[in-house]
Amino acid sequence: MENQIKEALSKFEALIREQLERNEKIKATKDFTDFDNLDKIVIGICGGDGIGPIITKESARVIEFLLKDDVESGRIEFKYIDGLTIENRVAVMKAIPDDVLEELKQCHVILKGPTTTPQAGDPWPNIESANVAMRKALDLFANVRPVKIPEQNIDWTFFRENTEGAYAVGSKGVNVTDDLAMDFVVTTTEGTERIARLAYEYAKKNHKERVSIINKANVIKTTDGKFLRLCKKIGEEYPEIITDEWYIDITTAKLIDEKRRRDFKVFILPNLYGDIITDEAAEFQGGVGTAGSANLGKRYAMFEAIHGSAPRMIKEGRGQYADPCSMLRATVMLLSHIGKQAEADLLEHALDICMLEEKKLTITGRADGATCEEFGNYVMETVKKISSN
Repeated sequence: MENQIKEALSKFEALIREQLERNEKIKATKDFTDFDNLDKIVIGICGGDGIGPIITKESARVIEFLLKDDVESGRIEFKYIDGLTIENRVAVMKAIPDDVLEELKQCHVILKGPTTTPQAGDPWPNIESANVAMRKALDLFANVRPVKIPEQNIDWTFFRENTEGAYAVGSKGVNVTDDLAMDFVVTTTEGTERIARLAYEYAKKNHKERVSIINKANVIKTTDGKFLRLCKKIGEEYPEIITDEWYIDITTAKLIDEKRRRDFKVFILPNLYGDIITDEAAEFQGGVGTAGSANLGKRYAMFEAIHGSAPRMIKEGRGQYADPCSMLRATVMLLSHIGKQAEADLLEHALDICMLEEKKLTITGRADGATCEEFGNYVMETVKKISSN
């Protein structure tokens, strides 16, 4: 047993050194990309696997439609990246193959389809999630997910820390003995301060009067305690904004409290809690198929649907009926991020009409509903109608 303990300690030391090195890299990156000063914006279209390539292609078609003049002038360039399938990743036993990562780094923003993550019991070996790996490799530290239901007075924006917490070294836990396995949670000062500041700046610019810090610091005292303490310290710089704090368990309960949930506006959450609670929140507006998300860093940004790759749909020959709405919602955020706010607003308005108001076409995932392409056409036709009025 002593040898097993020594081996585990050696692995833990390697993780500590790895995370300290990562923290130094965080400090070295200062400024966000200024899209107004770029001669050309490169948008990576990375389909992933399963239904990913189908819904991503549809979103790319909508972007090209909305930014027709910029595409024709060369200011917007698309770069199609096809190598992020589960088969390619398993072949090299890497979450992201090296050549694919180099292609991703040649883009300013990335529209990414869902990717399959191996789990216990499936036929794939244990490789890290491509999402987690991409967030770490491109330092996409903020996962931003909006949820809006005006008729219920719900207007939430979640700022989930993306590169730390329980997911930072999620594939590097240690089986100390046959009886003991351990995983690790990572919280750094730099990583916490930057997600907190981004959330408070968003609240300030968008006139949101409350920021809620979600944690479990009463039990996870060291890492969650540090996260809570640093977020509150950043909050002190914004006296015009109310800062409150909630444990993750009671937060999940209060989101279904019709009176209390209306008070929430902006949330700051560690990685694991953010992953769970944003799926719950998405259910209020129709499920994870209706929600997109942004993954923001200072140099790069990636936009994606929040659901999985649905391999069963492909296996059953139903891929063409995949729902593109989550990816189209992510496209709204991409357009806004690169400075195309008018086009983002136009697409968001069209999606509200198509998904919530007119609903002339319905996506069911089967032949009794619209195809992905038909729904994309419906959205673009709706954009034309709005523009002509």
